[in-house]
Amino acid sequence: MNKLRFQAIRDAVNRQPNTFYSDQKKSTLFASHVFTKKAMRTFLTKQAYSEVVEAIEKGSKINRSVADHVAASMKDWATSMGATHYTHWFQPLTGATAEKHDAFFDIDSNGDSLEYFDGSQLVQQEPDASSFPSGGIRNTFEARGYTAWDPSSPAFIYGSTLCIPTIFVSYTGQALDNKTPLLRALSAVDQAATQVAKFFDKNVTHVQATLGWEQEYFLVDKALASSRPDIMLTGRTLVGHKPPKGQQLDDHYFGSIPSRAINFMRELEYESMRLGIPVKTRHNEVAPNQFELAPIFEEANLAVDHNALLMDIMGKIASKHHFKILLHEKPFSGINGSGKHNNWSLQTNTGVNLLSPGKTPMSNLQFLTFFITTIKAVQNFESLVRSSVASAGNDHRLGANEAPPAIISVFIGTQLSKVLEDLKHVSKGKLSPQEKTDLKLNVVGKIPDVLLDNTDRNRTSPFAFTGNKFEFRAVGSNQNCAIPMTVLNTIVAKQLKDFKNEVDKLIKTKKLKKDDAIFNVLREYVKTTKNILFDGDGYSESWQKEASRRGLSNLKTAPEALSVWVKDTVIELFDSMGVMNPIEQKARYEIQLEQYIQCVEIESLVLENIVNNQILPTAFRYQHMLIENVNGLKQIYGDDFSKHAPVAMETIEKISALSGSLTSFCSALSKARTKANSMSIIEDSAQMYAKNVLPLFLNIREAADGLELIVDDATWPLAKYRELLFLR
Repeated sequence: MNKLRFQAIRDAVNRQPNTFYSDQKKSTLFASHVFTKKAMRTFLTKQAYSEVVEAIEKGSKINRSVADHVAASMKDWATSMGATHYTHWFQPLTGATAEKHDAFFDIDSNGDSLEYFDGSQLVQQEPDASSFPSGGIRNTFEARGYTAWDPSSPAFIYGSTLCIPTIFVSYTGQALDNKTPLLRALSAVDQAATQVAKFFDKNVTHVQATLGWEQEYFLVDKALASSRPDIMLTGRTLVGHKPPKGQQLDDHYFGSIPSRAINFMRELEYESMRLGIPVKTRHNEVAPNQFELAPIFEEANLAVDHNALLMDIMGKIASKHHFKILLHEKPFSGINGSGKHNNWSLQTNTGVNLLSPGKTPMSNLQFLTFFITTIKAVQNFESLVRSSVASAGNDHRLGANEAPPAIISVFIGTQLSKVLEDLKHVSKGKLSPQEKTDLKLNVVGKIPDVLLDNTDRNRTSPFAFTGNKFEFRAVGSNQNCAIPMTVLNTIVAKQLKDFKNEVDKLIKTKKLKKDDAIFNVLREYVKTTKNILFDGDGYSESWQKEASRRGLSNLKTAPEALSVWVKDTVIELFDSMGVMNPIEQKARYEIQLEQYIQCVEIESLVLENIVNNQILPTAFRYQHMLIENVNGLKQIYGDDFSKHAPVAMETIEKISALSGSLTSFCSALSKARTKANSMSIIEDSAQMYAKNVLPLFLNIREAADGLELIVDDATWPLAKYRELLFLR
């Protein structure tokens, strides 16, 4: 066995469990390192506390004097917890989080040192923005960018640093981050949903979107991962033959969690709890070494922040436990990839889940209203919904037999499909008393009973109703939830706004009663959403043909999907809803295309490097050893040696053929990459990478994996799947 591989495997086998124990109850530990309302009540005056709470709940501005007091109090709280520095914690368009630490330290005019943190430092900072992607919003030499405090997401302490969640904008006010458009989208859906909810309850004054994400990930031993340049540099394996045993027995799914993994999970949960991330569920996923973590639902902006924070701390804690965490959507060929299901709903300030039926016909009609308008929104913008989860990593996962396909459809189950079918036959205009009674008793009234039995699931559906929420299953594990949540909340806000206008128009011009008007509009929506509803096998070829017949898009690659962002209808949507202006949209389109190109380019360079510097030299050495063996047999047996060396001769020829294929395909890869990089238009370059560069990866992998099966295990340089995928 290769010396480095042997050392890595020996280290993994001899690894002592890095145990972590905490006797502290989760209920007392939760949010202990967060500047919560409870902490605010302790450190703020009543007036300051009231203004901050109003800013959190209503988005009102905080005046400078109150900001100074909040900053001083926040500093006192943070330093009492051991913090020495502070940072504006933000989410630039890199997809990761960013931070610049400053000490609670200054020197006054007398030259005396003091601990200092005022309102201006809390509310706004000016980090150097020159190296963050902007998509042309500002020139490279214009470094100025601003971070501004987001009071709706509480400050927290990680390590010895007070982290203040912020938005990130350019000097001209354009959004340079993922949080700003999300906040705008959440405001839009709040306003639109509140107006519609008032049809059913005049006490509703606020509606918030809620999100519960399910984070899937892989754990591999850090020493073994270090022997793989592809894992270390790209987050996935670019070569590697499938092991004899993978996930085919389904014995890992929900099985007993390995002790090393459980120790990692316990410390991760401990840190998450301290930071206010309400983690609740953990379990083995389908693939070996694959796991899942899920929290309790939260307000969407806070949930997005918590997921971004979690992905950061997961890597740090994994390293302490001698793991490398893989968040790539498809780190291993031939076994399941990882997603991040986004469970979305709407909740009123009165505590009602608008996607959950109630005990009365009126509450059930409210449910139907929000249920059907959401489906209608997805129908109208299905290609944009697909675009919101587009990335190089997710392209490998979507449609790969463990994830939904690239075709966006909505699954609601047979029982709810029957309810919608009944609604299609509602009379146009004013309903008769008998029809209204039958409708409320036999259709609307029975919805709670219908949902009790609606337990069937469709794992191939990218957007499924699961009882009291919609589950967006196409989101990739490495993705910032802000992008799909911005899209989903924007399109639902637009549809709710249109719904309200249509109902008001029927009430005003047709003199219909409110319920009659609502039923009339819902009937038309049901008629126009039949194309997006699908309960069958999303992997089947027949569905692809059927989806095409229905006019649904099938955007299989990220460049195809991302092009939706610059369509006139999409630009008008975001602009009219106040979520993103055309400049911000086009910037994001260019940034995501550039990230796609760079991702595939880096992978291609790493793949070439592995082939030329590790695989081919190893194959040639092994081939030379076989040739020496044949020469020895020839000396012993003379001209009759061929009868005694058929296997060696055949193996030598196989190595020659596979090595030749590798050399040829790598040369083609280099040429294809050069041609793609020569394109002056970024769209053309991205398409070239998708159509001409990526397909060569499979050819190279097939030849490399063929050599892996031939070459002596003692000399193979890379940790194999059988070593990576099973914890020791």
